[in-house]
Amino acid sequence: MGSLIGLGIVIFALIVFVPAFIKIVPEYQRLVVFRLGRCIGEKGPGLVILIPMVDRAVWVDLRESFLEIPGQTCITKDNAPINIDFLIYWKVTDPVKSTVQVANFAGASQGIATTTLRAIVGDIPLDDALAKREEINLKLRSKMDEVTERWGVKVTSVEIREILPPRDIQDSMNKQMTAERTRRAVVTEADGQKAAAITVAEGEKQSAILKAEGKRQAQILEAEGYSKALEQVFSAAGKIDSKTMLIQYFEALKVLGNSASTKYVIPMELTALIQPLAEKARESLK
Repeated sequence: MGSLIGLGIVIFALIVFVPAFIKIVPEYQRLVVFRLGRCIGEKGPGLVILIPMVDRAVWVDLRESFLEIPGQTCITKDNAPINIDFLIYWKVTDPVKSTVQVANFAGASQGIATTTLRAIVGDIPLDDALAKREEINLKLRSKMDEVTERWGVKVTSVEIREILPPRDIQDSMNKQMTAERTRRAVVTEADGQKAAAITVAEGEKQSAILKAEGKRQAQILEAEGYSKALEQVFSAAGKIDSKTMLIQYFEALKVLGNSASTKYVIPMELTALIQPLAEKARESLK
C-alpha cells in the first residue's frame, strides 16, 4: 500500500512539475529565461528544459503584429484641425530587449506614434497633409523606428487609414472639386469643337483642292482636244489639191448664182486656179 501511495505521489509530481520545466517552443516564438531574477538569454525553438522553482520563462512572439491607433486630432501648419487614424505594423527583432527594456510596448508605441504624428503634421500645410499621405507614413515610420530600435522592435510599416478635415473645409473642397470638374468639362467640349472645326476646314480644303485639280485636268483635256482637232484639220488641208479647191469654188459660185444678189466678189485665188484649166482648153482646141 505504501509503495502505491509513493508511486502516486511521484506521478502527481511529474504531472504538476514536468510542464513547468519542460517547454516545447515553436519556430515563431522564443523563451526569455530569468534565473533567480537574472536574465540568462533567449531559448528556443525546440525543446527547452528549465529548473523548477529557479527559472522563470517569458514567451515572446516573433511574428509581425499590428497596432491600431485611434483617431488623433492634429493641427496643421496653417492652423487647420484634422483627424487622423492609422495602423502600425511591427515585429520583435530582439526578444531579450523587448522583454527587459519596455514593459508595455503597445502603450509606449501608441504614445510615441501620436506625439510623432502631431509633430510631423504640424510642420506641413493642410493641402500637403491631404495629398502627401505616403510621405507622412514614411516619416512616421522612420521616427518611430529610431525609438523602438532600443526596445528590440522593428516598425515595418505605418499606414494612415483616414484623414478627416473639418466640415467647413470638406464643403469647400467639394465645391472646389465640382468647379474643377465643370472646368474640365468645358475645356473638353471646347477641344472637341476645335477638333471638329479643324476637321471640317481640312475637308473643305481638300475638296477645294480636288475641284481645282479636276478643273485644271478638264482644261488640259479640252486644250488637248482642240490641238488634236487642229492637227486633223491641217492634216486634211494638206491633202487637198487645186482641183478639189476649184470644185469647191464652183459649188460656191453655183450657190451664189442662185441667190438674188446682182454683185459678186470673186477671190483672186479663183483666177489662179482657173488659169491652168484655161491653158489646157486652148491646147486642146489647137
